Amino acid sequence: MANKRVNVLVYAGNGSTPESVRHCLYSLRRLLSPNYAVIPVTGDVILKEPWTASCALLVFPGGADLGYCRTLNGEGNRRIKQFLQRGGTYLGLCAGGYYGCKRCEWEVGDKKMEVIGSRELGLFPGICRGCAFSGFVYHSEAGARAAELKVEKGAFSEEELPDSFRTYYNGGGVFVDAPNLKNQGVEILASYTEKLHVDPGEGAAAVVYCKVGEGAAVLTGPHPEFAAVNLDKSANGPDYPKLVEELAADEQARASFLRACLSKLGLRVSKEQTTVPSLSLMHLSSAEPPAASELVSSWKELITKEEGKEYIKGENDTFEIDHPSKWSLGSLAKALPGLSGKPNSDDDAGQPGIDIDYSKIIKRIHVHETEQPSFKETPYFNHASFYANLQNYHARSKESEGAFGRYLLYGEVVTSTSTLLEKNLKLLQHLPTGFTATATTQVAGRGRGSNVWVSPAGTLLFSTCIRHPMHLMNAAPVVFVQYLAAIAIVEGIRSYDVGYADLPVKLKWPNDIYAQDPSKGPGNYVKIGGILVNSSYVGSEFLLVVGIGLNTMNPGPTTSLNDLLPPHLPPFTLEKLLARILSSFESIYNSFLRTGFNHDLESLYYSLWLHTDQIVTLEAEGSIRARIRGITRDYGLLVAEELGWEDRPTGRVIQLQSDSNSFDFFKGLVKRKV
Repeated sequence: MANKRVNVLVYAGNGSTPESVRHCLYSLRRLLSPNYAVIPVTGDVILKEPWTASCALLVFPGGADLGYCRTLNGEGNRRIKQFLQRGGTYLGLCAGGYYGCKRCEWEVGDKKMEVIGSRELGLFPGICRGCAFSGFVYHSEAGARAAELKVEKGAFSEEELPDSFRTYYNGGGVFVDAPNLKNQGVEILASYTEKLHVDPGEGAAAVVYCKVGEGAAVLTGPHPEFAAVNLDKSANGPDYPKLVEELAADEQARASFLRACLSKLGLRVSKEQTTVPSLSLMHLSSAEPPAASELVSSWKELITKEEGKEYIKGENDTFEIDHPSKWSLGSLAKALPGLSGKPNSDDDAGQPGIDIDYSKIIKRIHVHETEQPSFKETPYFNHASFYANLQNYHARSKESEGAFGRYLLYGEVVTSTSTLLEKNLKLLQHLPTGFTATATTQVAGRGRGSNVWVSPAGTLLFSTCIRHPMHLMNAAPVVFVQYLAAIAIVEGIRSYDVGYADLPVKLKWPNDIYAQDPSKGPGNYVKIGGILVNSSYVGSEFLLVVGIGLNTMNPGPTTSLNDLLPPHLPPFTLEKLLARILSSFESIYNSFLRTGFNHDLESLYYSLWLHTDQIVTLEAEGSIRARIRGITRDYGLLVAEELGWEDRPTGRVIQLQSDSNSFDFFKGLVKRKV
């Protein structure tokens, strides 16, 4: 099996501070998007999840490294060191820098503050000693300063870097005698220029690069990930505004240095910093345009009027409903980024700060009552193409009634299609089965257990509502909906048009889509999509939101569908593929409602999945070996047959639930999630 390292994991567990984590996410996402997904993770993920195969960079931010030790000493650090030995990379910032050294000596002699001891990682084979500058106070800006660093340009290649720059500092250390450790794989990337509060030995190394097996680490004393724009000038006394201004003056140099450090670790870094796009106007339309107006009329009890405007105030979001008659040319231009370049809201959604509360930004929905959106209004999504293909696919299906995709809510930039529906239950209760939300870009996309920032351009992103009747639970258990969605995606891809039937796309239990890596050949599969189903039980039915993300046209960070195509086949388009998957999903779901997960659906599922007769290790069962046999037709449990001597069946059969186990296809492990 093959995998690509596309995740950058930022430790946000015991010992880290929320502020440091936020600064990490802010800067790394701007430099590494769209090549990587920058994701916060807990200590449990490091200890218990199979993260190493897909991780490009592990980041430990500022905080208190004793908390890191308490959580990860032993097994966690063993995993991290093994990750680095096998080619992984590590970025340790301030506390993360102390944590990555062989020994930490911090505030020696201060009985209240002193921290002295060895550290298990030992990536820097020496001492990190601090505080480099005096005045540090926990949970305060009292010891903060704009520390000047001299850049060792010889350590970098093909980078336009300043001779020196100022960066945020608060409590970090100096890497003692770093020049003397060159023969142990240590390079100095930057040094302090000012007199230090502690003995630095030879040199005054503020940032170091350390070779570790096939991998490498960059450790820092100061905070090159802290951007001045995210610092509050009123945070600490009359001199703090000057500090922020000094940092702001060197912002470009700071970003260039951090970019160079990431490049030295082997990451693909964006030449320009990516900014968070502003939320855009959303367009509500229908296959039969008057139906959109009828749908909004059914929301009458949800709508409140204030100063002549109509609002739906959901549990998580507030929506402003705009009808064509209420639009003036000026207001339309203001709301459409393609026409004006301005954000959807007058709030600060377009500002570069990191603490955007998207739930407070009003989302505008323009109802297209007489005709579908024109290409000028939605230049990144062709509604005419979508509805024409949808009608064609539905007409060819005996099981399709044209419900899936009949109503479409599209936004060029949204928070998350799933969040907009699932987190606003009052609105969700008034949406019909098949109502679909889609977007070109998500700024707060959701996946299992973690949040991804901006989805790469060219990804098919959508969420579909299903009202699943409670009385069908015995015959058609709701747990199977994620399996039906997976079937629909693979079937939709293969029946997209003539010539696509043999594309090497498979589904992975329970909710992922994989494709054969075109650069590696048969048997090497990479993830190209995922499914997340959220469920609410209201009255006599389950309200489901099926969220799907699928790499379709995007050039990175991993394989997309268009990469699989032979030269003679036209590339996939998002509009046509969305129409095909929705029509396929509706046909499969309607069949499921009539007959449950019957023999035909079961056979189809097995023909599309990756796991037939795969041998795995069941960690939760004492690391026994077992062979995957399938899933149960009652509750969709994974069935594994225990193997004994020479992999002979023992007769024992084990059933595993999809919501409490993680199936690591690459390592052959079934891991119990915590």
